[in-house]
Amino acid sequence: MSHENLLDGPAPTHLPADGPDGDARAALAAGSSPRDVVPVAPASSLVWALLAERALADEGDPVAAYAYARTGYHRGLDALRRAGWRGRGPVPVDHAPNQGFLRALLALAEAAEAIGETEESQRCEQFLVDSGTSAEEVAGLR
Repeated sequence: MSHENLLDGPAPTHLPADGPDGDARAALAAGSSPRDVVPVAPASSLVWALLAERALADEGDPVAAYAYARTGYHRGLDALRRAGWRGRGPVPVDHAPNQGFLRALLALAEAAEAIGETEESQRCEQFLVDSGTSAEEVAGLR
């Protein structure tokens, strides 16, 4: 049964559970480090987001974080498009397969701010809002 969208906007996009982030989650749950998971699931936004978060928080390397986060962001955009997303609409944060993309997007906002790309940081934070969430809500997933 399908439901009519009463908000006159695109339906929420839900990434598949069995996609690259699912492979990454399984490898991480088995004890692999995010760096070791890259060859297992290079298309996973989650693994790139984790690397970016670590580069920002533990290593103090916003340049590396920016590169990791941008990779995760683009991998996520590819996955969203394959899932039917057309450039706008909700990407629910409570759907676990979406969380890797949203975490990569937040890490990109943070890394961009850290390297002086304020406009990009603001665009990324607005993208989170446009996706139906916030920087604070996504940061709570860490």
